[in-house]
Amino acid sequence: MLASVFLAGGWSTLRDPKRVAPAAEPVAVPVAFRIPGLTENPEQLVRVNGAVQVGAGLMLATGRVPRLAALALAGSLVPTTLAGHAWWKEKDQDRRAAQRTQFLKNLSLFGGLLIATADTHGKPSLAYRTQAAAVAGRRSARHARRETSSALTDAAGTLRSMSKNAQQTVARQF
Repeated sequence: MLASVFLAGGWSTLRDPKRVAPAAEPVAVPVAFRIPGLTENPEQLVRVNGAVQVGAGLMLATGRVPRLAALALAGSLVPTTLAGHAWWKEKDQDRRAAQRTQFLKNLSLFGGLLIATADTHGKPSLAYRTQAAAVAGRRSARHARRETSSALTDAAGTLRSMSKNAQQTVARQF
């Protein structure tokens, strides 16, 4: 359920990035300026953000690397919220209240995503398992390092896959 808002919003942004690009420009361009290799074109940046939301939303909804997917969604939510719901800039009291509500909704989503990022589905975390193995002596330190390395390699592969899927999604839109 947490992924649904990102799937709908990301898909909408992918289909019509021109609708949100003007609102995103004040946040997107400074972010792109600070990250080497990132385009400064607001329309492309919101399209990439939409692709991340769709890709990570699907991963979270289907339970594929949910912690990494939740982290990616949390990261995509920050610029979206700052660009789209800057309630402090609104002069009209009704619009200000509406934007504040949307800002707080996104803040709540962000909190839920942070919880999902830390959720291990009842299993001890990798850090706990590594520490327990070293303390209890049931596993050698070498085995623990291999297990950690394997988990990191899996995460890197997932990130590469997410990036490739996002690039393919953006390429199909053109």
